[in-house]
Amino acid sequence: MGTRLETRSAQVETVIDRLREQHPDPEISLRFSSRMELLVAVILSAQCTDERVNAETEHLFDTYETVADYANADEEALAAELNSITYYNSKAGYIKSAAQSILEDHDGAVPDTMSDLTDLSGVGRKTANVVLQHGHDLTQGIVVDTHVQRLSRRLGITDKKRPEAIETDLMPVVPEDHWKNYTHWLIAHGRETCTARNPDCGACVLADICPSSKTDHDIDLADGSEW
Repeated sequence: MGTRLETRSAQVETVIDRLREQHPDPEISLRFSSRMELLVAVILSAQCTDERVNAETEHLFDTYETVADYANADEEALAAELNSITYYNSKAGYIKSAAQSILEDHDGAVPDTMSDLTDLSGVGRKTANVVLQHGHDLTQGIVVDTHVQRLSRRLGITDKKRPEAIETDLMPVVPEDHWKNYTHWLIAHGRETCTARNPDCGACVLADICPSSKTDHDIDLADGSEW
């Protein structure tokens, strides 16, 4: 029967142990070769699949190679390059504005602090955490994307709803040396098994400790809906 372990710490430890065994070398799926490319890719990834972002940035990064290229870009032309990305007009504006700020306020270098990054257009804590972790090798928090949000609630690790509240709730119970990979393990599991609409609970290595498992429960704790 799918029953959450007695404490959140025990639940997290077991989730990490099992997912680490399944995914021993988790990696970010966005493709990039510089910090600016990473920043652009993460801004574009909001409410868009990494696969779609990678398809667009493959040609985008050939056209725009430097921070200055984005800062000086014609915004309409930049948006046209991104027209298969969700909210591409807004994202083009964010990217151009962020690049201008990086040039003017940070000597053309993508910042390496949470406060400086979140001051940039289109950059919240999720984006900033990704850039810090994968661009600067600094881990100051937990990236809470849709997979982490869904699975952390579905597994009974948190009952918070908003990403920033979830991150704050997770940080004391997820060991700090696992903050970075916790995200990647849950993303991998969310893509392969614990999907949003039709999770494969019968093949899930966490089913016995999952208080949302369809084999034992009527409610999906991710959103409170009935299966």
